[in-house]
Amino acid sequence: MSLKIISTPSAPAAIGPYAQAVRIGDLLFTSGQIPLTAAGELAAGGIAEQTHQVLANLKAVLSAEGAGFSDVVKTTVFLKDMNQFAEFNTIYASYFGDHTPARSTVEVARLPRDVFVEIELIAAIPVESPKN
Repeated sequence: MSLKIISTPSAPAAIGPYAQAVRIGDLLFTSGQIPLTAAGELAAGGIAEQTHQVLANLKAVLSAEGAGFSDVVKTTVFLKDMNQFAEFNTIYASYFGDHTPARSTVEVARLPRDVFVEIELIAAIPVESPKN
């Protein structure tokens, strides 16, 4: 199997030596997304606004491969302050609905651009996806 580098203009471009996502077979691995807009601007606001932006970015990357949040099998969440977990979790849950992928959530000392949240995910994309 060969690796396929995923890139979409609907999410912020990679700002270093990494890809927005990499696909191998039916698995899609995203890089961590922080709350930058597709234009590269930091989303204004607190944990709520930043969480919405991060999830919008991840949705765009998933969509580039014909997938959605229902295809996600694992997420890793990095929070600047675990005291914001409840507010973050309410927003996160609104994007996944009844689908509950595995998840790890950790508090970190610092994130790029001093944001409040970063999320990466792994999705299993059906082989019959039109974007293969």
